[in-house]
Amino acid sequence: MLNLIDHDAIREIQLARPPVNALNLELLRTLREAVDDSVRDGARGIVLSGAPGLFSAGVDVPALLQLDRAGVREFWREFFALCGTLARTPIPLVAAITGHSPAGGAVLALLCDYRVMAQGPYRIGLNEVQVGLIVPDGIQLALRRVVGTYRAERLLVSGAMIESAEALTCGFVDELTGVDQVSTRALHWLSQLLALPSQAMLTTRRLARADLTAVWADPAALPLDDFVDAFFHPQTQDVLQQLVAKLKSKS
Repeated sequence: MLNLIDHDAIREIQLARPPVNALNLELLRTLREAVDDSVRDGARGIVLSGAPGLFSAGVDVPALLQLDRAGVREFWREFFALCGTLARTPIPLVAAITGHSPAGGAVLALLCDYRVMAQGPYRIGLNEVQVGLIVPDGIQLALRRVVGTYRAERLLVSGAMIESAEALTCGFVDELTGVDQVSTRALHWLSQLLALPSQAMLTTRRLARADLTAVWADPAALPLDDFVDAFFHPQTQDVLQQLVAKLKSKS
């Protein structure tokens, strides 16, 4: 599920669930535990990376559609718990976006401090609306913080997936580099940050991210049942079933 690679004081957590690093219940739990363990183990920063050409395809929709309401509720509870962990992590995180990063993959990246993306025909975006899902306010806030209110609205409402060059232009990502250098550049940026006086840097970081940590302070308090109701809406189910059928036809 994960590869853990220590680079001195930095821990790289590499998603390793072939073929597309789709987020299922086990991966969500494993990733959240890995982030918490990294902090407890004394890591001073975390790089979250994927496979060359693909960071994460987001939620494992085929698996999710097989679950009953209780199972779906548990999945989204774990997903939002992971979001809360990333938002509240007391050490800096960098997303090494090694390729395509739709939906849930983009969410993970947005909750990090900095985003390095592979240059080329790779796309990133919160395309939930295109597949009939709602984007919760805490995730909308994460996007607004990096691209601005109006740009976030346009991207969210249309469910747009944008290529890396446009993502850099609008601020969705901070840096582009060759696909084989994404993790290296992420480590470089984080190493420079960690070279600063730690007390001043970490305190300033905590203050700067206060809005994000506040909205994710208690993921269990989010209107989860409303989100689950929306997932089971007939229109949403129909769109998701069509998506799965399309994926199967390509395999």
